[in-house]
Amino acid sequence: MVFHPPVAIVAKAGDAGKYKTGLPAWNMVLRGVMAGSYIAMGGALATVCSTGVAAFLGAGFAKLILGAVFPVGLIIIVLTGAELFTGDAMLAPMAAFIHKISWANVLNLWVWVYIGNLIGSILFAYIMANGPLTSFGATGATVNAFGLSAVNIAIGKVAYVGALAQWSLFLKAIACNWLVNLAILLGICADDLIGKFFGIWFPIMAFVSTGFEHCVANMYFIPAGLLTSGYLSPDQIATIGLAKLEGLTWVTMWTNNVIGATIGNIVGGMVFVGILYWVAFRKEIAALK
Repeated sequence: MVFHPPVAIVAKAGDAGKYKTGLPAWNMVLRGVMAGSYIAMGGALATVCSTGVAAFLGAGFAKLILGAVFPVGLIIIVLTGAELFTGDAMLAPMAAFIHKISWANVLNLWVWVYIGNLIGSILFAYIMANGPLTSFGATGATVNAFGLSAVNIAIGKVAYVGALAQWSLFLKAIACNWLVNLAILLGICADDLIGKFFGIWFPIMAFVSTGFEHCVANMYFIPAGLLTSGYLSPDQIATIGLAKLEGLTWVTMWTNNVIGATIGNIVGGMVFVGILYWVAFRKEIAALK
């Protein structure tokens, strides 16, 4: 198994960031749509596979299963060249530090990729809400067990109300993208498929199982629950609680989660990985030139 030393990994990350910032805007959006959809695929699989597990194996095993299958999204992204905002939160600044590209280039990449990720995530949320999460018959639509799980996940995602809750969200988002970008670096570390697979899988499994917050994943989880909630029966609404469902809106998706998660993800990727590794290895990187 071939792998690169740390200084080479950091240099390659900067090269990748420089390449990404040079893409035309339409390509950034297109690759962003792809990545948003792939992360949503991982989120959808995690929702289905973890449904009902806690009742039999306990909350810990339910979290482990959730985390074990979610990494499929980032594995696909890294191996097929899609663009994920949370990865670019580290790679683009790394390019700015090492190659002295402008910060305007960094922001341009972030904006277009973020838009693409949002489109792709909501698109796949629609597919799931009107597909596997809901059963359709002669009498109409019925939200199944997987759909109920999706709705409850979404309700939990918008439950960050108040300053302390938002601080918790921010910290979870920092830790999330710290691990996500370590996964990116480990993916760069290896040259072979198996090495990239396991390098990405372990950190992503850790972040999902622990319960950290990823803004792009939440662009899927919350819309999936929102769209599915429209098919709930009166009995299901009563079981979940009307007040909780009323708190699940397109507005609270942003105010209670995605905005705070995005800021935390930027800090986690740019500061805790990008800046730390650039400072740690900048002399060695300079010697490579």
